[in-house]
Amino acid sequence: MGNKNDSNTQVSQQAQEPSATQSDADRSSDAENERSSMTYEQLAERRSTPRSKTPFYKVMLGLNIVGWVGMVVVLILFHYARPDFISGVQQYWGIKGDTSWSESHLSAMTIMLQVCLIVSLISIIMRARRNRRQSDSFGINLFILFAIAAISLITLATTLGL
Repeated sequence: MGNKNDSNTQVSQQAQEPSATQSDADRSSDAENERSSMTYEQLAERRSTPRSKTPFYKVMLGLNIVGWVGMVVVLILFHYARPDFISGVQQYWGIKGDTSWSESHLSAMTIMLQVCLIVSLISIIMRARRNRRQSDSFGINLFILFAIAAISLITLATTLGL
């Protein structure tokens, strides 16, 4: 009779090796864990990708460009929408000029200002969700675009009653 902790006792071959179904299940769960957890090399590779190469950055840059191009379009529309300047010489000679705002240009300018406001707000939110480090840029140009568009819309609404 021997002790169960005795080194002379034999352990069955089946108890030493896991069954085939258990080892397959262990391998599949290990493969899932490898896929779900990112290794250090993969993390380092992700971090080494420049920000300018990511699709998210390209979308933010595109929205920024669309917003500022829209503001240039607003300035062009403003030039054509505003009334003519009547100088002193024109008044002296009695030359008439257009003293009213162009309604079609004014409505297009208002729509473009609203588009600029929405695009800049979306870009600000996207940048706020993306930037987490202290070294990330603040994006002050988006706040400037937002302020210009908001102030312009408020001014048009109060002075022209839009």
